Amino acid sequence: MAKESIIYCHKCNLSNQQPTSINEYFHTYNSKQQSVKFNEKNICAACEYNDKKYNYINWNEREKELIEIVNKNKKNNGSYDCIVSGSGGKDSIYASWILKYKYKMNPLTITWAPHLYTDVGKENMDRWISNGGFDNFLFTPNPIVHRKITREATLNILHPFQPFILGQKHFVIKFALKMNIPLIFYGESPADYGKNVGHKSKSFDDKHSKNQQGYSLDPIEGKDFRDCYLGGKQVGDYLNEGFKLEDFTSYRPAGYDEINEKKLKKYYLGYFLKWIPQNNYYFSVDKTNFIPANYRLDGTFQKYASLDDKLDGFFFYTRFIKFGVGRAMMDSAQEIRNGFLTKEEGLRLINKYDGEYPKTYEKEFLNYISMSKEEFNKLCDKFRKKEIWHKKNGKWKLNMSCQKYFENYVKKNNC
Repeated sequence: MAKESIIYCHKCNLSNQQPTSINEYFHTYNSKQQSVKFNEKNICAACEYNDKKYNYINWNEREKELIEIVNKNKKNNGSYDCIVSGSGGKDSIYASWILKYKYKMNPLTITWAPHLYTDVGKENMDRWISNGGFDNFLFTPNPIVHRKITREATLNILHPFQPFILGQKHFVIKFALKMNIPLIFYGESPADYGKNVGHKSKSFDDKHSKNQQGYSLDPIEGKDFRDCYLGGKQVGDYLNEGFKLEDFTSYRPAGYDEINEKKLKKYYLGYFLKWIPQNNYYFSVDKTNFIPANYRLDGTFQKYASLDDKLDGFFFYTRFIKFGVGRAMMDSAQEIRNGFLTKEEGLRLINKYDGEYPKTYEKEFLNYISMSKEEFNKLCDKFRKKEIWHKKNGKWKLNMSCQKYFENYVKKNNC
């Protein structure tokens, strides 16, 4: 539910409507999603964490912690030491390369397949494995089931990317347990993007946490899986339609008891190493010949991040509909925090690109969810909150745009 007063971060322009992660296994139309926290100076949690990243955290000491973990978990017998999840983007390239070639581990890379590969995404995936020299396990979930859940996720919670997120978070854990590889490295800390995770948090919570919704390794909390939700719809309802319980095996998270029994360890690599996405991009270009898209990505100004799935653009667009937070805002805020853009430059990019309808893969997306453009647009209107949107001359407008907010602030404070 939208906050009564919409404000924007006075450092990076991020809206206070930006959602934090949610427990997707109980995500329904009526779910209330936590939003990013702001301090009394109207600075967002992501900027507060970023201040610690650059001015407080001792990265030499953090790296010593990493080296200690690496040394304890090296097997030196030809078997895999750890797992790195990814799909050939800049961050997974950086993580796997650093672990293998700098810290001399033997990582197995794991990929939960995108809904629909883009050409550039598939090429970068191949370059990651071939040019980087990695073993890789690619898991492709049942396309009929995956497509069904994606359609339901769009209809029920306007979240077409949910099935990918479920796999990305939980399949790697199940695979690590199956392969008896007790160490997983994820990428950046969620705190980098304003999630309610402390700067000292090294990993997901083992048990359910009110502070880290969506970052628990026990997301169903002992409940019957048939009572859980996939795509905003109970698993039991899918069974009533003729699906079998085993059709959803790949979406079912591992149990906490098994995780605890096998002493599975999991860490954000970004806890130990200063995580700067732009630097990861240059790194991946150098090490695997990673290539950006030859076109500007829909809704933003950049060409190199979140480009492997044809549904990416609609993931960001539907977030803009629900929360008034678009892709250009998220991308520019991150670049402002890391010193690659000024606040003013970010604001101009938001004005120009935020909320842009994703035309590049429109046909493929609508075909995938079996929906016409008219049906999709009507569905989007259903999810527009009155606290965020109003209609003027037949067009939807934000009640308080980033530009308008700061213009009002300047007038009010004579600055």
